[in-house]
Amino acid sequence: MNKQEALFKYLLRLADTSLILAQRNGEWCGHGPFLEEDLALTNISLDLLGQANSIYQYAARVEGKGRTEDQLAFHRNEREFYNTLIVEQSNGDYAKTILRQFLCDAFNFYFYTELIKSKDEMLAAIAAKSIKEITYHLRHSSSWVERLGEGTEESHNRIQDALNELWRYTGDMFGNDVVNNILLKENIAINPASIQPKWESKVKEIFERATLTIPSNTFMQSGSIDGKHTEHLGYILAEMQSLPRALPDAKW
Repeated sequence: MNKQEALFKYLLRLADTSLILAQRNGEWCGHGPFLEEDLALTNISLDLLGQANSIYQYAARVEGKGRTEDQLAFHRNEREFYNTLIVEQSNGDYAKTILRQFLCDAFNFYFYTELIKSKDEMLAAIAAKSIKEITYHLRHSSSWVERLGEGTEESHNRIQDALNELWRYTGDMFGNDVVNNILLKENIAINPASIQPKWESKVKEIFERATLTIPSNTFMQSGSIDGKHTEHLGYILAEMQSLPRALPDAKW
């Protein structure tokens, strides 16, 4: 694998993760617990979609095969997607959605903060723009985790149940492979393991405030960097890609 191929796959990982999380959050549009929160989550979805679009555009240029950002998003199959496992998990109730968002926001905050230092100017520019949005996302989701954790007995139990279910997918966010190693030598990529201590510290801080308990002896799921996913992704793509695949030349 050469540098160009590694960069292309690296960009797909970032874009796919943002796209699938945007798609999941977008499922809440019109169904939020109340109007203000419905709008907040919809706006977060749009931010993530914008991040994905920018990264896909750059990935298409790096690949150099004439594909567009839409083709990368809507004309790849499940094994060609490299999003983290956690973002494809079902929404469940609002506690689960917020908990998933918080775990991802905390990771993205430290990841994109470091990515600003990338020697790849385009990647650094995308990170610099994205971090402003991610900072808001983290503030929003962390406040809701605390609110639900310290709220009623039911709200606490719901978000604790969400944590028990989702924690097993957090290890997948820190996967490393030859793609990362090639780009690390060029000071382009970020080694996810390097930000894990900061992520863990932030997560524990918020969970302590929310009186939540991190599951112990959890077997961590993995495989997303190799295109291996849970059963959920196939259903997401079937819905998300249905129109572009049915009418591939349509313009709207």
